[in-house]
Amino acid sequence: MSETPTAQAFIDHSLRLAQIANPESAIVHFNDPLPLDCGAELSPFSTAYKTYGTLNAEKSNLVLVCHALTGDQHVANLHPVTGKPGWWETMVGPGKPIDTDRYFVLCPNVIGGCMGSTGPSSLNPATGIPYGPDFPVITVRDMVRAQARLLDHLGIPDVLCVLGGSMGGMQVLEWAATYKDRVFSAVPIACAARHSSQNIAFHEVGRQAVMADPEWCQGRYLEEGKSPRKGLAVARMAAHITYLSDAALHQKFGRNLQDREKVAFGFDADFQVESYLRYQGVSFVDRFDANSYLYITRAMDYFDIAADHGGVLANAFAGTRTRFCLVSFTSDWLFPTEESREIVHALNAVAAKVSFVEIKSDKGHDAFLLHEPELFDTIRGFLSAAARKRGIL
Repeated sequence: MSETPTAQAFIDHSLRLAQIANPESAIVHFNDPLPLDCGAELSPFSTAYKTYGTLNAEKSNLVLVCHALTGDQHVANLHPVTGKPGWWETMVGPGKPIDTDRYFVLCPNVIGGCMGSTGPSSLNPATGIPYGPDFPVITVRDMVRAQARLLDHLGIPDVLCVLGGSMGGMQVLEWAATYKDRVFSAVPIACAARHSSQNIAFHEVGRQAVMADPEWCQGRYLEEGKSPRKGLAVARMAAHITYLSDAALHQKFGRNLQDREKVAFGFDADFQVESYLRYQGVSFVDRFDANSYLYITRAMDYFDIAADHGGVLANAFAGTRTRFCLVSFTSDWLFPTEESREIVHALNAVAAKVSFVEIKSDKGHDAFLLHEPELFDTIRGFLSAAARKRGIL
């Protein structure tokens, strides 16, 4: 029987793999256990992150960006795996709404992820093989708890602003509820205080697609040298539909055929929209781990801030001094505007400083990632006001 690897061997191996995959990311390793909501502990664990701009001497200009389900820490730089621009390069950079000439921007890869932070593809120090299905179930609060540990490590006491969309917005709300004294301002975008039953249902379809792939191997595909690419691609295709609107799909594709003048009376991609979804699925599996998809979607499903505070959403924000700006989009049917209004009402109930912007857009849920001038103006103005209030600008 082979000897169980030492903790140091695990650390060295994990950091080496993470740094190879993410040459532009910083990786911090933590020996102290991270307590999880499921009752387990994660130890040791690592967090990968990317920064942009310069931290000022007072450490008061930090903007913490929280990424969505399929995002990662590569916000505004070329992605080391895909070679494509960062997922929010329209928003973050010199002279952009989140101006890196003014602010120090930090984006961590969530725990459970697959771009350097500890997740199910990481080595289990107890066995020396990837965690796979033995990785403990995580929550959004666990993700935020790990991020707070990262700020402690960096010696940054609080943040000027924490912002993000979709699952990133969930993290923003969790930050504001759990670390009230560390958040000066918060921008939850296109999110909700809890995951709806419809969204849970969509996630379950995706998870079942992954687990139905014969190469999933009960979650131990890395040990078997396999990959459930087809199942993960189908999961991505199904999810991607929810990120768009009917109007956006119609404007972009309509019923246009793909590289043909008439239908082929078969099951190849006759329509452009079919070809587009297949491309989305295939390209996704090259940068994302299937088990991470299962774990992170589950974390979103479990998200319910009101349930964590006696069933009353306002209780989560009682006593807050954080300044809030909530943003929704008219065509977002995944996280519709009424769910943002529910958060606004809860904040009003505790006399919080809150503003709310509903942006007219036909781009669907993904509008926060696309070219939306009103969103840019909103973020730029809110951040500038927060910085002036704090005496930074």
